Amino acid sequence: MEKLGVLDSLKITVLAEDSVLYESPYLGQHGVSFLLEGVSGKATKSILVDVGQNSEALLYNMRTMGIYPKVIDAIVLTHCHYDHTQGVARLLREIAREDVQVIAHPSIFRQHFITEPYHRHVGIMEDDSEMEMEKAGASLSLTGEPFTIMPGIITTGEVKRKTEFEGGSIGLKTIENGMVKDDLMFDDISVVANVKDKGLVIVTGCSHAGIVNITKQAVEVADCSKIAAIIGGLHLIEASDAVIKSTIDELLKLDIAWISAGHCTGFKAQVKLSLAFGERFSPLHTGMQFVLP
Repeated sequence: MEKLGVLDSLKITVLAEDSVLYESPYLGQHGVSFLLEGVSGKATKSILVDVGQNSEALLYNMRTMGIYPKVIDAIVLTHCHYDHTQGVARLLREIAREDVQVIAHPSIFRQHFITEPYHRHVGIMEDDSEMEMEKAGASLSLTGEPFTIMPGIITTGEVKRKTEFEGGSIGLKTIENGMVKDDLMFDDISVVANVKDKGLVIVTGCSHAGIVNITKQAVEVADCSKIAAIIGGLHLIEASDAVIKSTIDELLKLDIAWISAGHCTGFKAQVKLSLAFGERFSPLHTGMQFVLP
């Protein structure tokens, strides 16, 4: 694999998230969307990571922030869930180009559903099918391997499941060879940026693969052990106290400069992260901006 390279600067804007601050002008929604603006020498790129589930709210927030869809060069879909992918075809039509790279795992369009308390499809919706994305201008890059988006920004690819306490089934199902099976979310990928003098910034959607697994894979893929930040959802909302403790214990060992987590992280896990990391932790909310260096 080619050397990742480094960014001279990185700006991350939280376009959509479950929460908004007091007196915020933005709209919240269950889901996340981030805009990454990377600069590496003369190369610049604006990368959208996920689109939430409500394109009207997402576009409203973007307009309020003075961000216009046409600036988007590429879209990364971290996994199939509707609260990260719904409305992506609409957004592609707003971008109005024929060359917008959409990066995702090759299994992202599979059947994906829950059966409790009743059968409900929770994956990519019909209006955002592979065909609809391509009709709207997407150039699909579907791979389970790490994918370099620009010098200094890469995806994790399919994440190796190494820990014993992460990445188990949470009632999600798929169909393989005509049989209903637990869906372990092998399409879950994250984005890794390597910022000059700062280290790695890991941007997650839901961390279904487990945030410790993701972080270790990011270090391996980027060939860099210095971690500046983790930003996104950590999917600890239904985790046991033991799993939350194991997760935090392992994250503390990795010497992460700061973490901003929300969406599916859950209040209990946010509190425990805050207690463990102190000022190095902040809850995620719509409208936040992170600028490195």
